Amino acid sequence: MTTGAVGRFVRLGGLAGRVGASVVGNKVMDIARSDPERQVQKTENLIRNAVRIAETLGELKGAAMKIGQMLSLHEGLMPAEVAEVLRSLQKEAPPVPEEVIDLEIRGALPNYDEIFDSLELNAFAAASIGQVHRGVLRDGREVAVKIQYPLIDHIVRADLKNLKRVMQSLVALVMEVDFEPIWGEVRDRLLEELDYTNEAANMRRMAKLHADVPEIVIPRVVEEASTRNVLTMEYVGGIPPTEACSNQMAQQLRDKWGAVLVQLMLRGLFEHRFLHADPNLANFAFLDDGRVIVYDFGCVKEVPENIAVGYAELWMAGLEKRGDLVPEILGRIGVATADGTLLPVELVEPYIDVLSPILRAEPPFTFGEDDEIYSELFALGMSNWSKAMDIRFPQDVIFIDRALGGHFGNLCRLNATGPWRDIMLEFAGHLGP
Repeated sequence: MTTGAVGRFVRLGGLAGRVGASVVGNKVMDIARSDPERQVQKTENLIRNAVRIAETLGELKGAAMKIGQMLSLHEGLMPAEVAEVLRSLQKEAPPVPEEVIDLEIRGALPNYDEIFDSLELNAFAAASIGQVHRGVLRDGREVAVKIQYPLIDHIVRADLKNLKRVMQSLVALVMEVDFEPIWGEVRDRLLEELDYTNEAANMRRMAKLHADVPEIVIPRVVEEASTRNVLTMEYVGGIPPTEACSNQMAQQLRDKWGAVLVQLMLRGLFEHRFLHADPNLANFAFLDDGRVIVYDFGCVKEVPENIAVGYAELWMAGLEKRGDLVPEILGRIGVATADGTLLPVELVEPYIDVLSPILRAEPPFTFGEDDEIYSELFALGMSNWSKAMDIRFPQDVIFIDRALGGHFGNLCRLNATGPWRDIMLEFAGHLGP
């Protein structure tokens, strides 16, 4: 991992410059292209910049890799080639040397030898902010220990300026909106993830909220072995996502896991208004009785009541195929044009038409089966490029949409079939009109 401030500045600054120049150059060339040719060139430009971004962000870890992972979660809403490139950022990062990890945990826990009987210094999972180790406490409990990378707090804060430029350039490839609320929300959530005491509090709160939901398993925090940069929890093992999504796994089980993921998301959005907002499938494991284990709570979003109600109304409008109601609903939650006027109905109605099969009663919809939906969504986004250029929206929706889009991709990977209409009505029906 590149840790030097100058080295990271050069890598990120250079990436931002290349992607930004590509965006500007492509827009200039658009003037001389026909519409079909323009769509092809935009897709090729997306792929080219996705490769640049995945290569650089994957090597730098920290906030750089985290932002890359955020961008990789919208499977089905980007060209397959782009999704495949960015998906590489969800893979495990190279581990930190064992002797460095030993120094890190002993520095964070002065009473380490009194708490731990043993700790495997070879990580069994690694991510953008830290890596995870198996261990055993003196009382015999098996634990998983998240240990932050050395200097990661400094690295993340140093990266933020250049990461803003990179992300702004990539967002400009797929939409033209006010970037400031997007960046403000991303920055705040990134900084929250640096504090494992905040994540521990999220875990305790989420476990309490799900105490009567047996389908969700949340590991218990080991308070005496947790600090700002070390988080220890009981070890709960399960089936990893790659195995859970394979064709060797029974379809009935994959359907059940898909339904549990959707219920987790909707419960957080509408009932608890405390949303698990990092839908990377690596944050979950699965049990052969249909339960789902949730591991990572660094990114959790408090959902304002008016936003929750607005999303419920949007879902109900979709269920009733009332696209004419959508602009006013969006306006109430703060989504409108730059001058405050409502979005035109002709801009939103096609999305209702494309997505409505998901909420049909019979036959139940299977994610990942109907490729036309994903290609149509992407085509709509590309064709509405100029119409959507002045849309403004509240920053509260950024991570809600991240959760929705990410779980859309997760359900595609599971090829899950389910009673999505009934599940939606269960959680959103009482909030909608």
